Order: sequence, then C-alpha cells, then structure tokens
Amino acid sequence: MSALNNLLFIVWDIRPEIFPGFMYLRWYGLLWAMGILLGYQVMYFIYKKEGSSIAELDKLILYIIIGVLLGARLGHILFYDPVYYWNNPIEILPIRIHPHFQFIGFQGLASHGGVAGALIALFLYHKKYKKDYLFILDRLTIAASMLGAFIRLGNLMNSEIIGTPTSLPWAFIFSRVDQIPRHPAQLYEAIFYLIIFVVLFLIWKSEKFKEYKGLLFGLGLSLIFMQRFVVEFVKENQEAFEDKLLLNMGQLLSIPMIVIGVVIVVWSVRRKRSF
Repeated sequence: MSALNNLLFIVWDIRPEIFPGFMYLRWYGLLWAMGILLGYQVMYFIYKKEGSSIAELDKLILYIIIGVLLGARLGHILFYDPVYYWNNPIEILPIRIHPHFQFIGFQGLASHGGVAGALIALFLYHKKYKKDYLFILDRLTIAASMLGAFIRLGNLMNSEIIGTPTSLPWAFIFSRVDQIPRHPAQLYEAIFYLIIFVVLFLIWKSEKFKEYKGLLFGLGLSLIFMQRFVVEFVKENQEAFEDKLLLNMGQLLSIPMIVIGVVIVVWSVRRKRSF
C-alpha cells in the first residue's frame, strides 16, 4: 500500500507497554484496572442510593474480580486452545520459561468464561452471606457493561482481536500486525458496551422496573452477546480451527447467552405480572 493510501486511514502503532522496555506495566492492565475502578464507583453509587451496605459491596467486588479473572482465563484455555495449554501448562500463568523466562501477561481472556466465573463467584457470595442473587446480579450487570468497554479498549491498545480488511475511511492500520486497513472491531465493541451501560443505568434510575427481578441481568446479557455475535462478522478469527466453522467460536458461545438472556427477561416480566 502506498504512503498516499495510508493517509486515508488511521495508522495505529501504540506499544502495549506504557513505558518502553518495562513490560510489567501495560495499557491492557491499566484499562482493566480503570474499568474495575469505575465499575466499583457505579456500584457504590447504586448501593448508596438504595441504602445498601458499602462493607457488603467491598466483599462482593472481591468475589467478582477473582471469579471474572479466573473464569475468563480458563474460558480462553478451554474454548480456544486446550491442546496448547495441555502441552504448555506453565503458560496458564502469565509467564513463559522456554527458551528463557519471560513475563507475558494473561494473553487470552474469554468474555464468555468471565461471565461464567462471575456467576459462580456471585453464587458463592450468595450462599455465604445470604444475599438475593438476582437483586445483586441486576446491578452488577450495569457495572459489568462499563468494564467490558475498558477491556475492549485494552485489546485496542494491544493491537489484538483485530477486524477484517475494509476500505472504510475510519479503518485502522494495525502496523504492529500488518499494513492492511481493518475494521477497528475492538472500538466497535467498546462503543456498544458503553451504549448498553447507559441503557441499563437509565432503566435502573427510572425505578419503573424495580420489582422486575432479573430483568436488567437478562437484558444486559442478551444485548452484550447480541452485539458480540454481530461484531464477530468483522473480526479475524482468533484461532485457525475457526476458519472451518460456519460461525466462529465467539458466535457459537454467544448464542446460548442470548437465549438465556431473553428467557430471563420473559420470566421476569411474567413473574411480575403474576403477582
């Protein structure tokens, strides 16, 4: 591609490290931390508004962070590359020892696994502290959509989960990958996540659906994975085996999430009307 053609697109050449040569501080990790912090602030606002205990919130957030990280990591290992990690189990941790020791970070976190991990962590919290599962889940879904946006911005800073080639004027050339103009799929998803966050927050703030337990969770789950399913059409497949599939792994895993979300919304509405 000529230099003149490159001027039509956005050339993206951001280093993953915040400080060159210092691999332990990366934009991806910083954006994860910012997403968690802002998600916590959203939950703090909701808990204060509703008169809930902030001390309980702190315990809940610890459960969720651990559940999301473990679930997202294990989800990537199981869904995308189980054979590789079976042969290289040490790389389940953020390190590599061959040919020499290297800190590589968690290169691979699956959002579907993160959702499953969060649900399990919340269940354990619910069993220990006897808190209403769906009540908490509705509010966590609002904060989770905020976190999702920052995770995708982290993927953008890493020049990973890149889009398919395009000639659209807002195409990105991820020059650390190749010189092909591509859909900024990470940015698409980040924008969708922020829209979903605003929608869910406004529904909660309106209080019109306060008695509809599970509604915000079901709606958030279905919207998040609907946009994921659609955006996957303009993403490069993450693993080679996906090239042989009609739908890629992200889409196949999104379908049951969408169905579950819709079922929960319908159940929530019918449950409220039956009272």
